[in-house]
Amino acid sequence: MNKNKKDVIKIETEKGSLMDEWPEPIIRVQSLAESNLSSLPDRYIKPASQRPTMTEDAPASTNIPIIDLEGLFSQEGSSHDVIMAKISEACREWGFFQVVNHGVRPELMDAARENWREFFHLPVNAKETYSNSPRTYEGYGSRLGVEKGAILDWSDYYYLHLLPPHLKDFNKWPSFPSTIREVNDEYGKEVVQLCERIMRVLSSNLGLKEDKFQEAFGSKNIGTCLRVNYYPKCPRPELALGLSSHSDPGGMTILLPDDQVVGLQVRKDDTWITVKPHPHAFIVNIGDQIQILSNSTYKSVEHRVIVNSEQERVSLAFFYNPKSDIPIQPLQELVSTHNPPLYPPMTFDQYRLFIRTQGPRGKSHVESHVSPR
Repeated sequence: MNKNKKDVIKIETEKGSLMDEWPEPIIRVQSLAESNLSSLPDRYIKPASQRPTMTEDAPASTNIPIIDLEGLFSQEGSSHDVIMAKISEACREWGFFQVVNHGVRPELMDAARENWREFFHLPVNAKETYSNSPRTYEGYGSRLGVEKGAILDWSDYYYLHLLPPHLKDFNKWPSFPSTIREVNDEYGKEVVQLCERIMRVLSSNLGLKEDKFQEAFGSKNIGTCLRVNYYPKCPRPELALGLSSHSDPGGMTILLPDDQVVGLQVRKDDTWITVKPHPHAFIVNIGDQIQILSNSTYKSVEHRVIVNSEQERVSLAFFYNPKSDIPIQPLQELVSTHNPPLYPPMTFDQYRLFIRTQGPRGKSHVESHVSPR
């Protein structure tokens, strides 16, 4: 065997082992929070430039757009056109917006969030049965990325698959509370319907046939998954982040925020806007895959989560993604000699390896993916 081939095998082996297990023993943030710390462990202290107190915040009255979807799908009247225009502007200028009258039952939203809150209130040891690994991230976790010695975020989470059907495994879902699997399954089905409606709007607003984005994602063969975030009380919130700045690598995210505690911040120009959730609204944000498909007409936007010392916070991030093995690239209808494709083709399976290995790092991945000129 020649030397080059040995080197390739060595690299592949190292990568494989790295993705099979975490580089260090996992410490649950919940257990740290419950130990009544007076100071923050060094592993969670962010560099000064990343701390929430060191960045400029927008005025408290500023918020992302709130869009009422009632009447959107009637195809009649001026309200339909007005709603379409509001979504178009939000996707181009903000990358984030809230939606109300979206078709998902308010009582189902509440049940989903409170079932997960009950789960996270279990003792840490009771949840370790579902402990995850960096290979799939599925299960109970406490970090993103596999860099040894990395500065960590102040949060625990649970990650699971809903689609495609062969990845949906109820045995990897919690069994407590007793209703959590049933509620989670029903919640996923209703949110998928909302995603399909928004995808039609995104296509139409670019002058495309309304099912164009859905076709590019794999039609009905899309992937959906849920990341439930648990942000415990933090003894020094001014030094930490619940989730570091990043853009979402997938297609579109539908976030069910905590209705009592703010935490999500969205970057607009050079300021951070703290999102004020509207009652029973979802927060919708554009992911990198839609930015790529639209050739950067629609923008994925940096966001992060701040924590506090007084209250815990629970949120549910529902990710609507392309079929994992389809190459995603700018749609042919949106490129020309004057507007060439900005991104080369890449499957979502390949693309999401970045955040799974490197962790959240602003917009660096999608920006590094731009085709060389």
